[in-house]
Amino acid sequence: MLKKILYADSGANNAQDMLKQLLKLPALKSSKLTILQVIAPNTKEKETTAIEVAENKIQDLIAQLKIDPNFVDTVVREGEKKTIVLDVAKEIDVDMIVMGSRGLGKLQAILANSVSQYVFQLTERSLLLVKDDIYVKRIKRVMVAIDKSPAAQYALDVAINMFQGYSDAEFYLTRVNPDLKANLEITTADIEDNPILSKAAAKVKSRGIPCRCLLVGGRPAQQICGLAEDYNIDFIVLGSPERRPSVAKNLPDLERLLGSSLSDYVRIKAECPVLLVRQEEG
Repeated sequence: MLKKILYADSGANNAQDMLKQLLKLPALKSSKLTILQVIAPNTKEKETTAIEVAENKIQDLIAQLKIDPNFVDTVVREGEKKTIVLDVAKEIDVDMIVMGSRGLGKLQAILANSVSQYVFQLTERSLLLVKDDIYVKRIKRVMVAIDKSPAAQYALDVAINMFQGYSDAEFYLTRVNPDLKANLEITTADIEDNPILSKAAAKVKSRGIPCRCLLVGGRPAQQICGLAEDYNIDFIVLGSPERRPSVAKNLPDLERLLGSSLSDYVRIKAECPVLLVRQEEG
């Protein structure tokens, strides 16, 4: 499912640390990695030097990650980073984009010309965002948000595929039911009888991945972030469906633009890397 990965390098240490963790996953060892460096539009006299600097940065990163250069594609482009990332992701048909994020919310991101916010709005690819102010840890506790939507079910499949064969991972399957009160006491029997959780747990265990099930009421976005903090989660996987009609694919999603969607809230507030899973049409 994640056969082609695009890493948009901005020099952020946290994003580089996340890439190191990804390269430890057995399921991703055969994935094709492309590292992208974007240089700002420059004068012709300085262009050659800027390209050389960017290429050297990529080679330094490859050496730091101890990757065989023969198994990595490198791309250096001149232009505006937010559009270049989208263009390259489409050109090479990647399955996942990995990039850093300042974690800016709502209008802050717009006023600051946030690259991650722009890519988040317009990409059809799964997007792994790593905030600059979090501590990236070895991945052990993986939270997967579960509901009955196709997007959540696909996100679970991606998570299973991603962590298959990785012995350190334990899944925390998290179901937030907005019809239940946030402070309602949930019993073990309630969790076992929940059809969405029980089905997801059976699928995860059948692939040899240990898991725990969490069931709460309340507002999904806030509860996901709260539980992630309570259980010291290292990595969140969240279905983030594309809801715009085809005629509006190249236009910003106003709900995401203003930060009111569940995906946007979690990517801003969560204190760990967040993988927003999207499934392309067809």
